[in-house]
Amino acid sequence: MSYYRILLADDEEEVRKGIIRKIEWERLGFEVAGDAENGEDALEKIEQLKPDVVMTDIRMPYMDGLTLTARIRQKYPSVKILIFSGYDDFEYAQQAIKLNVTEYILKPVNVEELTEILTRVRENLDEEIEQRRNVNLLRERYRSSLPVLRELFLNELVRGNVAEEEVRPKLEEYGVDILDARKLTAAVISVEGEERMQESPDLPLQQEKMLIPLSVRSLVEDHIRGYFRFTSFNSPGGITIIAAIDQQNTQTGLIDLLADACKEIRRILGVTATIGVGHSSRQPEQIGVSYQSAVDALGYKAIVGAGGTIYINDVEPVNRGKLQLSQKDEAELENRIKFGTPESIEAEVRSLTGRIDDTRAHASQYQVYMLSLVSCMTRLMQQYDMDMRQVFEADGGVMNLIGGGQKQEEFAAWMTQTACRMNETLGRRRDNTTRQVIEEAKQYIQEHYQEPDLSVEMICRQLHMSPAYFSTMFRKETGKTCVAYLTDVRLNRAVELLNQTSDKTYVIAQKVGYLEQNYFSYVFKKKFGVSPTKFRGASNV
Repeated sequence: MSYYRILLADDEEEVRKGIIRKIEWERLGFEVAGDAENGEDALEKIEQLKPDVVMTDIRMPYMDGLTLTARIRQKYPSVKILIFSGYDDFEYAQQAIKLNVTEYILKPVNVEELTEILTRVRENLDEEIEQRRNVNLLRERYRSSLPVLRELFLNELVRGNVAEEEVRPKLEEYGVDILDARKLTAAVISVEGEERMQESPDLPLQQEKMLIPLSVRSLVEDHIRGYFRFTSFNSPGGITIIAAIDQQNTQTGLIDLLADACKEIRRILGVTATIGVGHSSRQPEQIGVSYQSAVDALGYKAIVGAGGTIYINDVEPVNRGKLQLSQKDEAELENRIKFGTPESIEAEVRSLTGRIDDTRAHASQYQVYMLSLVSCMTRLMQQYDMDMRQVFEADGGVMNLIGGGQKQEEFAAWMTQTACRMNETLGRRRDNTTRQVIEEAKQYIQEHYQEPDLSVEMICRQLHMSPAYFSTMFRKETGKTCVAYLTDVRLNRAVELLNQTSDKTYVIAQKVGYLEQNYFSYVFKKKFGVSPTKFRGASNV
């Protein structure tokens, strides 16, 4: 059985121990993760212990309960907070309500009352967790939203906004049966406006015009079902079909069936539908190219005429615009080189170079396309001041590959190898940069630890970094939080001053960044086990 974690904050040790001793925590579903004797101590322990509930006194030194609550609400909004107060003060209660305190408890509190409160808190936590974990409820919500999610995904897919590694898993998740096809073809259906509909005003559908696209989609689906595996959805271009061309069928057969569907739509529904058919694609990751060419095909409707199919290959040169590196392609390649894995880099290169074989273009266009890919990589090298010789000299030089008419596989192998080397170089530089940033932060702390208001936020402003990312990096690199490191620096300097000077304790506290002598003494004793005064006395013996 797992228990909810609870942290108790009170400046009176006897009160903390008494509460911990008297409550049957496990029976109530809790475990005491830790305790703290002031708000500063509590805040640091909350970051380390990640409690579900914090019980705090309202009056504590260094940071009171309401200030602690405000800080918790800012960083850990889901934590339940119970505030103890010995003051029946309406103003305190008002502030507690504004901070969304779970329970406001007046002292003295007996075991029975606290047990009842903790039971309510546990039931509330159970209910929240159950709502988040209720598999049946989540499954039902997922199923009900599946058609919408599927539609959104397919629209993002044809726009080219889905990461390559996500395409196939998502198609399987949404039950889109178009994988492992020989080719894929997109078709986009456009239905004419009302001026065409006026020819058959007596048809029932003319009275319910909103239903016409649904009827058109259903009729087209019925026409190709049984011959092709396909999926259909609504997109900005129109009703969209993605059909799988398998071994037993052809793209020509698909176009013929779609042409027949246009005739049936005219005959049965009394509206005119035109279907643009795009170039075929060998991979689902590239279906956006087929979709866009299907939309382009519809643009020839005024020339070819409406009411049938328009195949892009019939109205445009086969190679027009197919073998070009777009800005999106360049951005994706650069992103993979900078942040990807060797596997994702290889997949991206395979996708980009695969277009060479898919395109029926002149050899000179292949060379221009290869040069575009090389240019993208060399710009990245220049940006990060890398050694350009690995492009133009390593393995005989890429220009020999392009100019010598080698096959696409050889160029892809070179490109993958070079991109992976660049990826390794950038990875090493990032690691070095991280260490450098941490060293800069340490140096800044060494130079400014005397300032009482020194904080993570101030350090991050100096380094031009976000506090969340910096804190994660700092802890990963040093094994401790930035606040803990700052405390160590201050206390180690305090030890030096205690040993080397006769300054009063309050003077030393101010010299190392503590405004309050009492809090300095508390932190010092917490680390070294004795007060600063006793530490100095022991050192002088």
